[in-house]
Amino acid sequence: MDLHSIKVACSSCNLRELCIPVGLNPGEMEQLDNLIANRRRVRRGAALFAAGDAFTSLYAVRSGFFKTSVTTADGRDQVTGFQMAGEILGLDGIVQDKHSCSAIALEDAEVCVLPFDKLEQLSREFSALQHHVHRIMSREIVRDQGVMLLLGSMRAEERLAAFLLNLVQRLHARGFSKSEMVLRMTREEIGSYLGMKLETVSRTFSRFQDDGIIEVKQRYVRILDPDALGAIVNHASPDGD
Repeated sequence: MDLHSIKVACSSCNLRELCIPVGLNPGEMEQLDNLIANRRRVRRGAALFAAGDAFTSLYAVRSGFFKTSVTTADGRDQVTGFQMAGEILGLDGIVQDKHSCSAIALEDAEVCVLPFDKLEQLSREFSALQHHVHRIMSREIVRDQGVMLLLGSMRAEERLAAFLLNLVQRLHARGFSKSEMVLRMTREEIGSYLGMKLETVSRTFSRFQDDGIIEVKQRYVRILDPDALGAIVNHASPDGD
């Protein structure tokens, strides 16, 4: 991992609408550009931050893919989320001034570093920025509630169907295909996130493929019938189990 000071202009970044607020005037935009003056490269398998590290910054994912995880009482790694370009990492550290989870790069990645003290200062000056920061925090709360619903009330088929639909929708919002994707995470990591055993994840992928809902070739996934995936999530699977 290396940290290097390169001027990163938010105003010309193709992800700007995903991770910064709209409606800033040129002067405000310039100040935000000055705030986000560093990019940080993180090699595949390396940590952007680890649980227990001091919290100093938020990180906007510029390229690559991350997973966040916590270590359970019995020493297992529990995956808590997957983050892609245009999404924000580090919000877990705000409450106690230290990170409660670890963020690991699933492929070579790059993030924009947002020093939180400076971000707070700017937020007090620009109401649009403050509102956007609040929206990001709210989105994280809603996401956590969605994961709790996923783990608490959904069957294995529903969990995987919801995961695939959510993932492809997020990728499509970033200009990628709305039906094809290459999974950056392993089946085991998907299982950890969804609360499913590895063999259950593999069996459910196979079932979806046998039913003509998806096409799977190792980590390549093509969604052939999104309506069928949606029906599974909405408790309308043909066999009703």
